[in-house]
Amino acid sequence: MEELEHASSIELKDPEEALKLYYSITNQSVTAEDETKIKEVELALSSMGKLLAKQNKAKELANLIKSIRPFLGIVSKAKASKIVRELVDTFLDMGSKTGLEIPLCLECIEWAKSEKRTFLTQALEARLILLYHSNGDYTQALNTVNRVMKELKKMDDKQLLMEVQLSESKVYHTLGNVPKARAALTSARTTANSIYVPPKLQSSLDMQSGILHGEEKDFKTAFSYFYEAFEGYDSVEHPFALDGLKYMLLCKIMLGAPDDVQSLLTGKMGLKYSGRGIDAMKAIADAGKKRDISIFNETIAEYDDELKKDPVVQNHLKALYDNLLEKNLVRIIEPYSRVQIAHVAETINLPYDIVEKKLSQIILDKKFSGILDQGSGVLIVYDGSESDQTYTYALDTITHMGKVVDVLFKKAQKLS
Repeated sequence: MEELEHASSIELKDPEEALKLYYSITNQSVTAEDETKIKEVELALSSMGKLLAKQNKAKELANLIKSIRPFLGIVSKAKASKIVRELVDTFLDMGSKTGLEIPLCLECIEWAKSEKRTFLTQALEARLILLYHSNGDYTQALNTVNRVMKELKKMDDKQLLMEVQLSESKVYHTLGNVPKARAALTSARTTANSIYVPPKLQSSLDMQSGILHGEEKDFKTAFSYFYEAFEGYDSVEHPFALDGLKYMLLCKIMLGAPDDVQSLLTGKMGLKYSGRGIDAMKAIADAGKKRDISIFNETIAEYDDELKKDPVVQNHLKALYDNLLEKNLVRIIEPYSRVQIAHVAETINLPYDIVEKKLSQIILDKKFSGILDQGSGVLIVYDGSESDQTYTYALDTITHMGKVVDVLFKKAQKLS
């Protein structure tokens, strides 16, 4: 145990030396009767896996998972399953696109099947669904979901069932089938109500709930879910906490409250998660506040990876663009009672036909009063006037008087 403690103490100062010590501990010969050595190797494997993940050594971690199988034959099935699942989860949580993820997961599943470790097989298959999803193989993901769900319902493993239902919701959402995604998420939440859910898994549930509420344009509820997800991920130091914070900022922008973005980023939260992802959302919020479409387009070009490669942000970028374009046009035409469409197009730096089409849409949506004189290419703006309620009140009075007359007529008939 002294060697293990020494390795743990020098991880920050000399990670390479710490890895050598961990290797020497895990490679020593161990017998099934020596509980102390088994415990030492188990702790060394866990620490070594985390250290390799921190150093982004995906291939070395994959080789470690394969190399420990002789040791797994010595320990109990439950302990072996725990070690394999922990190391595989550490490997997959790295997010490294090495191409080893699916082959390694399939290999571990085959090994678990050959060892007749049913629970471990199903736990690994649950992770395999997410790998197929992130790899774009949605058909294979849904086929795996259907097969694993049948087995889990027989075994009554509720936590794993909830994970598979959550994965199913994510796959359907990516495919654009929001009703099925919501149905799968509802099933996952129902299952979660009857069991203890670890913080990381609960955060994943909240994140998916926020994403689906965002799809339905209910950004207030989505913000609440993203906040819960952020706090959960932050409590376990998970990298998805950054995504939760980004989506919180996105909700504030979509709600038309860009000023709240800066207030959310004040203090420890902003310092801890500062980076290009957060800078991108701040720049989008700034464009929204200034109602400037050119700043928006510049931000999209500058932060292309952070914005367009995030599917959740990408889904809302078009709506955000339309909303910003509308605000920008309104800002430009506000000082005028009569303005040439060509001048508006030149000011906003967009093609004439796009500007004309958007202006007609704004007028039809009654965002402002005006008409398009297409013959002369001019927009005529009217002062907004409050609607006259006189006729409405008059009709209400006539309706009520009619009812009074009807009642009086019925009473007169009874008297006669």
